[in-house]
Amino acid sequence: MTAFSFIHAADLHLGSPLSGLAARDADLARRLASAGRQAFEDLVSRAIERAVAFVVVAGDVYDGDWTDTTIGLFFARQVARLDRAGISTVLVRGNHDAESVISRAITLPPSVHIFPSNRAGTLRLDGLRVALHGRSFQSRAVEENLSLTYPAALPGWFNLGILHTSCTGHAAHETYAPCSVSDLTARGYDYWALGHIHEYAELSRDPWIVFPGNLQGRSVRECGEKGAVVVEVADGRVTGVTRLALDRARFEQISVDLADAADLRAALEAVEGALRPLAALAATRLVLVRVHLTGVTPAHDALSSDRDAVTAEIQAAAHRLHEDIWLERLKIETHRPRVALEPSGPAIDPAALLADLDRDPEFRARARAILAEIGSRMPAAVAAEADLEAEFDALCAEAEALILGRLGGRHC
Repeated sequence: MTAFSFIHAADLHLGSPLSGLAARDADLARRLASAGRQAFEDLVSRAIERAVAFVVVAGDVYDGDWTDTTIGLFFARQVARLDRAGISTVLVRGNHDAESVISRAITLPPSVHIFPSNRAGTLRLDGLRVALHGRSFQSRAVEENLSLTYPAALPGWFNLGILHTSCTGHAAHETYAPCSVSDLTARGYDYWALGHIHEYAELSRDPWIVFPGNLQGRSVRECGEKGAVVVEVADGRVTGVTRLALDRARFEQISVDLADAADLRAALEAVEGALRPLAALAATRLVLVRVHLTGVTPAHDALSSDRDAVTAEIQAAAHRLHEDIWLERLKIETHRPRVALEPSGPAIDPAALLADLDRDPEFRARARAILAEIGSRMPAAVAAEADLEAEFDALCAEAEALILGRLGGRHC
C-alpha cells in the first residue's frame, strides 16, 4: 500500500444562525456569521496544500434546511475546488442535514460521494486500496444503532468507517445513532471518522476512533480550539493523527477572583491582567470572552450597581490589549464583605434585610416567574443569549446594590 493522508472533519453547520448577536453588534455578528464559511474555505485550502487523498465530512454539513440556495452554492463552490485539485469529498448526512430535513439540492462534482440512508454503503478507492463505509441519516432523530448495519472490513484494504453518532453519549448533545466503542471495534476497521459531538475526543487508538469536534465554535458553550484532523496512513495503518485548528472566531471563558481588589479601579486592573494572555490569540482570529467575576471584595457594590458601565470599561480594557478581543458577556458573582456593626450603628441594617429577602423562597419564586414572563416575550434568539434564568442571582445582586446606593446610608 502507498502512503497517503486525509482530512477528517464534521459538523460544519453552514448557515447556522447568529441573530441574537446581531441585536447587540451588527458588524460583529456579520463577522461571526462568516466565520464558519471561512473555516471551511481554509480547510479546503489546507487540503489542497497538503495534497491529501480525500476529505471526509462526518455529518451536519448544513445547520438545517436552506432558506435560499446561497449556502448550497457556497458548499458546491468549495468542493469544486477540491475536485479540480483531484481530491474526493466523502460524506454522510447527520441529524441537521438529514434527507428529510434538506428539501433543496444543487448538483455537486462527481468526486463528491454521499452515502445512502436506507443502508450502509461502501466506496472503494482502488488506487489506494481504501474502503470507506458509511450511512446517512434519513430523518433528524435516528434511534437505531447504525454501526451494527455496517459491513465487515475488506481484508487487505484500509477500512474507514464514517458515522454521525452520539456514541458513548454526551450531556450537551442529543442521543442519535447510539453505539459503543466495542460496537465500532467489532467491525474491524482501521479508523472511525465520527461526527455529532462538538468537542475533540479520541475514544480509542486501536483502532483510531475520533471525534474532530465542530469546525467553528458557535457560542461560549463551545470554547477552545475548533477544526479538523489530518490522518496519516502508511502500509495500511494509521501512523499519525494531528489536530488542525481552523476556527476564525474563538470563544473563551475566564474567571477573575477579586478578593484582593480594594475598589473598582483595582478590580478593573485585575480583569485587564487576566485578559492580557488573549492578545496573542486575537492576532490570528476573533476572540469572544465571557468574564466571570468572583470573590468577596469591597468593590462589590460598585461592580453590581452599574453593570453597563462596568461592562463598557472591561470592553475598553479588552480593546486596549487587542481590537479583536470582544466581551461576550460579563457575569458578576462577587460578594460584599461582612462588617460587624458598631454599637452606635443603626438599629436596622438594610444590607442584612435585603440579603434575607434574597434568600426568601417566596420572593425567589415570584421573581423567577416574572423573569420567565419577560423571557417569553423576547425574541427566541435574544432570550437564549440573555439567559435570564442563569443570571438570576446576578440580577438580584445588581438590584440590591442599586437599592443600597439609593439609600446612601451606612450598610455592611
